[in-house]
Amino acid sequence: MDTAPTPFSTVIRTASHEQHTEAETSTFMSDLLGGRLGVDAYTRYTEQLWFVYRALEDAAAALAKDPVAGPFIQAELLRTAALERDLTHLHGGEDWRETLRPLPATAAYAARVAECARTWPAGYVAHHYTRYLGDLSGGQIIRDKAEKTWGFSRKGDGVRFYVFEEIANPAAFKRHYRELLDALAVDDLEKQRVIDECKRAFALNTGVFRALGDEFPLSA
Repeated sequence: MDTAPTPFSTVIRTASHEQHTEAETSTFMSDLLGGRLGVDAYTRYTEQLWFVYRALEDAAAALAKDPVAGPFIQAELLRTAALERDLTHLHGGEDWRETLRPLPATAAYAARVAECARTWPAGYVAHHYTRYLGDLSGGQIIRDKAEKTWGFSRKGDGVRFYVFEEIANPAAFKRHYRELLDALAVDDLEKQRVIDECKRAFALNTGVFRALGDEFPLSA
């Protein structure tokens, strides 16, 4: 008896589960969510996110009409402006841009996103998926912990990156996003390459967490 093929959104989630788990259970993230690190570590993490989302979103307009990546470019997801507002709050002013520097791991991550955006739209989708769906899901845990640990106003400055004001129903939005993945206009070989790039995206993210962990070690 014929069985329906597994939806691609399920395949990609299952195939990258190990890498996803490794990223979200990193020592740095565990320490951050456990309230064992100060707001300076949270600020540094937010700075690194800015470089990655600049790479994602600087390319958005050019990819908006691409048959593969275009459907995923949705204005309500854009995070750069919210990140910049958070950084202004965290640094107490606009001068944060003058001293901001990416960790080498962050620079490598952002460079790979930019490379995919320029040369491989389906690869860009892999990075888009790992970031934005993560923000809509696990990102809300980070927001809640940040508000409680460092006293940010609920959904206010400092955590606006995690607040999707234009998405009224996150669960429905994520369902629609997965439907877009299921309908990805590429062949099976290309889908496997997308899965591999998704794994790579999580690995790059883990590299950033590892670097942040080195910068903010807990004293014994």
